[in-house]
Amino acid sequence: MSIEVHGVKATEVAYKPSSPTPQAFTLPVVFGTAPVNLTQSTKSVVNVPIKCNNMNEFKYYFGYSDDWEQFTLCEFAYSHFELYGQSPVVFVNVLDPSTDAKITAPAAVNLTSGIHTMPEGVIKGSVTVASQDGTTTHVLNTDYTLTYGDDGELILAVVSGGGILTGTTSLKVGFSSLDPSVITSSDIIGGSNSTTGVRTGLELMEEVFPRYQLIPGLIVAPGYSSDPVVAAVMVAKSQNINGLFEAFAITDMDASERYIELVDWKEENHYTSPLQMNTYPKAQYKGKTYHMSTLAAGTICATDAANDGVPYQSPSNQTLMADALIMEDGSEAYIPLDQAQYVNANGIVTAINFSDGYKLFGNRTGAYPKVTDPQRAFTSVRRMFGWIKNNLVLNYWRNLDAPMNNRLIDFINDNSNVWMNGLTSAQYILGGRVEFNATENPSANLMDGKIVFHVYVTPPSPAQEIEFLVEYDVAYIAALTA
Repeated sequence: MSIEVHGVKATEVAYKPSSPTPQAFTLPVVFGTAPVNLTQSTKSVVNVPIKCNNMNEFKYYFGYSDDWEQFTLCEFAYSHFELYGQSPVVFVNVLDPSTDAKITAPAAVNLTSGIHTMPEGVIKGSVTVASQDGTTTHVLNTDYTLTYGDDGELILAVVSGGGILTGTTSLKVGFSSLDPSVITSSDIIGGSNSTTGVRTGLELMEEVFPRYQLIPGLIVAPGYSSDPVVAAVMVAKSQNINGLFEAFAITDMDASERYIELVDWKEENHYTSPLQMNTYPKAQYKGKTYHMSTLAAGTICATDAANDGVPYQSPSNQTLMADALIMEDGSEAYIPLDQAQYVNANGIVTAINFSDGYKLFGNRTGAYPKVTDPQRAFTSVRRMFGWIKNNLVLNYWRNLDAPMNNRLIDFINDNSNVWMNGLTSAQYILGGRVEFNATENPSANLMDGKIVFHVYVTPPSPAQEIEFLVEYDVAYIAALTA
C-alpha cells in the first residue's frame, strides 16, 4: 500500500559532471565585405562576428550579391553553403555604410509608370526624393516607397494618392551607395581601440569563442590574403586565440604569378608558416570564379565532416568544386602534374584535373621545404596537433581551480588516456598517451598550483608517395607450355 506524503522533502541525486565533446565540424572564420545595405537585421553587422548556418541566415544578416569582386563574403557563403553544404561559418564584414560610401548628388531621374530603379548598393536610408524643381521634398512611405529587388537594386515607386502627382515623369533623387573599393588591407587587419577596447578586422578572432563557445578552425580572407601583410596577420591571429586555442590560416598566392616565379614570390613575401596553407591559382565552377582559399576551405571542411570533425585526413586528392583553373587576368590555367608537384614541393597547394575531376592537390604547409618534420610540414598533421591541444583545453577547463590532489591528477591522466585510446582505436592517430612525470613537476611548481601533463601523440602522415615496382618475371613463360 502506498503512503501519501504530506510535507516538504529534499532528495539528492548524484552529481554528473558535463563531459564536453569535440566539435563535430571545423569552423571557418571569414573576413571580407558584404552588401550590408540589404541587411534585415536590426543589430550591427559591421565588424561583428556573426555565425550563420545556411544561406538564408547569411542573406538575413548581410544581404547577397553576385558581384563577388566587390562583396567577397558572398563568394565564400555561396561556396560553403551551396556547393559544399557545410556549416556553420562565422563571417566578419568590415564594410561600413556610414563611412565606406560614395555620394550621388540629387539629380533628375525619369519615372516609367511611376517607377525608377536605382543601382545595386544604394543605402535606403540615404535616399532623398524631391520634385523636379527641388522645391518640394517628398516623404518616404507617404509619397513613395523604396524596395530592394532580387538583384539588390533599389526600386522607387510612387504611392497613389500621395504628394507626387499622377503623371509625374521626373523627380530629383539623391543617395549614398556602398563603395567596397575604399576597403584596404588595413580594414581587414583592423585592430583594437586602446581607449574603448572595440575590436575590428582580424582582431575579432578573439571574440568568436566568447560569443559562440565554438573554437575557430580556419581563418580565411578571400580577395585579401594575397596581400603579404594580411597573410602575416592571419597567421599571427591563428596562434594563441584567447590565450588558449590554435587555428589554421588558408591564404591565397598571387594568381598573376606564373608557377615558375611563384616559389620566389612565396619566399620573398614570407608565406612560410607551419600554420598556413598557401593556395594557387583561382578556380572556376559553372561560370563563377572563386579564390582557391574559398574552395580549399570547403574541401577541408567536407573532408573533416566525413571523419566526425577530426582533421586527421589530408584534404589533398579530395574533390574540389571546380571545372577550370583561372589566373588573375581571367585566362585559363592548365597545370599538369609535374608543375603541380613542383609547387607542392615548395609548400604551395594547387589543384589538378585527374580522371574523376578536379582535386585539391598538396599536403605541405607554408613552412615546407625549409621545415621538414611532420608536425610542421604536413597540413593534416599540423591541424591534428592544433585540434588535440584545443580539445584538451576545452575538456579539462572544468577542472581548473579544483583541489590539486591525487584524485585530480589521476582523473585527468586516466581520462585523457582513455580519449587517446579512443582516437587510436578509430585510427585517427597511430598512438598516443598522457603522462604525469615527477621530473616535469618539481615541488616548487606543485606548491604554486602548477601541474604539467606530457602528451605524446603521432597523427598519421598522408601517403605522400606510393610506388609500384614493376618487373618482368620470366618464370611465367612456363604458362605457355603448361
